Amino acid sequence: MDNHPVIVTQPYRPLHPLHLLLAGSAFPLFLGALIADIAYARSYEIQWTNFASWLLVGALVFAVIALVWALVSLLTPTARTRTRFIYVGLLALTCVLGFVNSLIHAMDAWQKMPQALVWSVLCVASIGASLWFALGGTLRRREVLP
Repeated sequence: MDNHPVIVTQPYRPLHPLHLLLAGSAFPLFLGALIADIAYARSYEIQWTNFASWLLVGALVFAVIALVWALVSLLTPTARTRTRFIYVGLLALTCVLGFVNSLIHAMDAWQKMPQALVWSVLCVASIGASLWFALGGTLRRREVLP
């Protein structure tokens, strides 16, 4: 008897290039908001917070459209893999964190500084993790069953 693992070859269904463009476009905008928050923490020039707020709005537009597309793509059975569910969950987490970050950026400029920087770091980390699952090799691996 041979006890080697069985490789299940499911048809690989990659993300659409336009979907990757939408998800990937949110990352530099979240990163720009983080850089603007760092600039505000160093200079206390209020225009940096306004710039960060607008960058967050743009990032959320791209992230929400990518999230809706990812949720619709889960309707097909070939797209329902564990890593795709993790990707969609991280993208949803990014949208929630970005929304809370936008609410914090709507506060008075003198009140928001420690929290805004922390929330911007969390947004960049979550969108980076979701892009790692979207662009990395994890969506292309075959699952091995014992």
